[in-house]
Amino acid sequence: MRSLEKILQTNQSAFASIVPFNLLKDNVLDLDLTEANPDLKTFDLRDSAIFDEYVSRKIKEANAVCAIGGYLENRYIYRRSEHFQQGNEPRSIHLGVDIWAIAGTSVYAPMDAKVHSFQNNDNFGDYGPTIILEHQIEEITFYTLYGHLNLECLEGLFEGKNIQKGEKIAEFGNYPINGDWAPHLHFQVITDMLGKKGDFIGVCEPSQQEYYAKICPNPFTIINYQ
Repeated sequence: MRSLEKILQTNQSAFASIVPFNLLKDNVLDLDLTEANPDLKTFDLRDSAIFDEYVSRKIKEANAVCAIGGYLENRYIYRRSEHFQQGNEPRSIHLGVDIWAIAGTSVYAPMDAKVHSFQNNDNFGDYGPTIILEHQIEEITFYTLYGHLNLECLEGLFEGKNIQKGEKIAEFGNYPINGDWAPHLHFQVITDMLGKKGDFIGVCEPSQQEYYAKICPNPFTIINYQ
């Protein structure tokens, strides 16, 4: 049986856009959130308003429609929250892709799905409102996670609800509702939910990168970017 990653690559042209931008044709800013970006050391990362102003300014300066943060990026920004500092090894490896744009930006399902689970992960630096969809492709079941959403998107949801390809499922939330981040969407592909509902690790310890990279394959294939 072919791997999910190979199947997604084969079907790449069939996915609907998850945001109202053409990420192949529109001008998109690649946003570096690693320690190599000196800007991140010039302001208080815990101040979501300042962080939002920074991201918005970089997008405007680049004349871009949005900014994108990288898959498996080792991020400096997670030092802003104790949520990522628990245990012996801080979590810093990003397992999804972030799309940064204004609050209220629409979020769409990339393919037919049903609602696997949802919840409000209401901690500073966490996902805030979160939806997880379940998909099937060539008899393989996999999941997509959408974090940092608006609270209203959870109203009327139920597990097993059918979602159509291209259907609007949410909007980008604003801080502090969205986990207290500058507005953006965290999008992640997951092959095994490991028994979890409404939540799944989106940032792992560097020592666990190889393990989680197998469970969370590259999401760029579905969003048609790079």
